[in-house]
Formats: sequence, C-alpha cells, structure tokens
Amino acid sequence: MTETTPLHGRIALVTGATRGAGRAIARELAAGGAEVYCTGRSTTAAPSDYGRPETVAETAELIRADGGTAHAVTVDHRDRAQVRTLIERIDAAHGHLDVLVNDIGGEAYVEFDTPLWEYDWDEGMRLFETGFLTHLLTSHAALGLLVRHRGGLVVEVTDGTRAYNAAHFRSTVFLDVTKTAVDRLAYAQGHELAPYGGTAVSVTPGWLRSEMMLEHFGVTEETWRAAAEANRGREDALPPYAFAISETPALLARGVRALASDPDRHRWNTQSVSSFELGRHYGLTDADGSLPDSWSFIEALESAQGAEPEVDDHR
Repeated sequence: MTETTPLHGRIALVTGATRGAGRAIARELAAGGAEVYCTGRSTTAAPSDYGRPETVAETAELIRADGGTAHAVTVDHRDRAQVRTLIERIDAAHGHLDVLVNDIGGEAYVEFDTPLWEYDWDEGMRLFETGFLTHLLTSHAALGLLVRHRGGLVVEVTDGTRAYNAAHFRSTVFLDVTKTAVDRLAYAQGHELAPYGGTAVSVTPGWLRSEMMLEHFGVTEETWRAAAEANRGREDALPPYAFAISETPALLARGVRALASDPDRHRWNTQSVSSFELGRHYGLTDADGSLPDSWSFIEALESAQGAEPEVDDHR
C-alpha cells in the first residue's frame, strides 16, 4: 500500500469479521490501505454457534495474501473486559482509531414468527446481547480513542433501512427490537460525534447472499438465480422468488470503503443507508456488475396484485 491509497495510515476495527459482510468489509478497507483489526469469536479450536468453519484468522490471512495489513484478534464482544483489552491494544500500538465497523448480528438465535410469550427467554436475550449489546459495548470502549483525531467514522451494520423497519414488523419482538436498536444507536452516536468531526452511519445490505445463506437454501453462486426464478409465485419455496434480488457481501463492503474514503462523509452522519444507496451515490456495483435494490423490490413484491415485479426493474 502507498500513501496515494485513500485509507493509507488509517486504523480500522471490524467486529464480526469472520464471514459474510464483516469479512468483505475488512478486506475492502484493507484494499483501500487501512490497517485492519479483524475480530470475532470463531477459531479452529472453538467454532462459532453457526457451526461454520470460517475464522477471523482466515480473514486476516486473506487480507495479507492480497497485500494488505491485518490483525486477527479473538474477542467475545459481549465481554467488556475483552473489548477494553482490545481497545487498549490498538491504543498502545497506534494511539488512534479511525474507523469502527460494528457488524455482529446474532442471527443464530432467531426463532422466526414466534410470539414474545412463547420465545425462549435465554435465546431471545442471546440475540439481543449479540446483535445489539456487542455494538454498544464496543462503541462505549472505542469512541474515546476514535474522537482523539477528527474525522472518525462509525458504521453500524443492521438489517433493514430505517424507513423499511419503521413500517414493517421484523417477524419477532426480539429481532425487531435488536435491529431497530442498532439503527438508533448510529443515529444517537452521530449526534455525540458531530462536535468532534466524527460521523456515525447505519448501513444495511439487501438480501445478502452470504456463505450461510447459500448453504441454507442448498444453492451455489452458480445456481441460485435459476433456483429463485423457478420458484416464482411459490410461498413455500426455498429459496423464495425474492432471493432473485439478492446481493453478495461485496456490494455493501465496497460502499463502506467508499464511505470511509470520502472526505465529505459527514454528509451521511446519523443517516440510515442501504448498500444500493451507497452504490448509486458512489457509482459502485455488485460483483456481477449489477446494482440490486433489494428493499424496493421486496416492498413491490409485498404490494403486488397479480403479476409479481420483475427483478430486472430493481437491479
């Protein structure tokens, strides 16, 4: 990396960098020149609750293979002591933190369409603690370091735009509250960071075609589109037709990199923005060259009477 690289000299922390959007964001920030701390709980000795093989060490290795600089740190972001130790390590090594990406979701604990009074309390709280409190704990520990220099950026990754979530119930109380709380955290942090020249933004991918989602639906990167199209009109199908508008983690990652590289990024402060909106603003596309607008497509699908909307009208 050279001094002409937009993020050269920046220190970034990406939580939940084990897989999916977190891994993609970490790789993109490193490709832009940032030195990236990749954190998560998954190791080869202690696999994640998702039962998947990816680790943060693997993410850091991918970054180094691409010529970037990365540090893999095993951290349970529900543990305040572990988070404080992480921030102290970054402070001791660099004396500043420029970009914080909170991307821990807690989806392993979702019980879809289960009413609150029937929801397993421990599982519900694990979802809330993993999907929201990890963000709050990390920001609480990190923002004092981030505001040491003006221009710091906090990216809160959630599920759903502010407008979409305001008008839609997200299946269960625990999931609904968790994801809307993450967005509100970005809004609140933006107000507190503004006097220090900082920016906080809530970002959401569309229907994310992550490693987990492909495996869940029993499709591959080569077969997912045909499988979704074949199930048009079938509510019981896996994957459902809406999966045809899905996107890879690359689109959101490219948007976050562009946001971090933008000297005028403060224009986004306190806002909720989708991967599509970032892509449209910064002239970006997904890995296949398209720009899917998942949230408008899903709303069109929900309101369709008769003929379902065409994917190409939203990509």
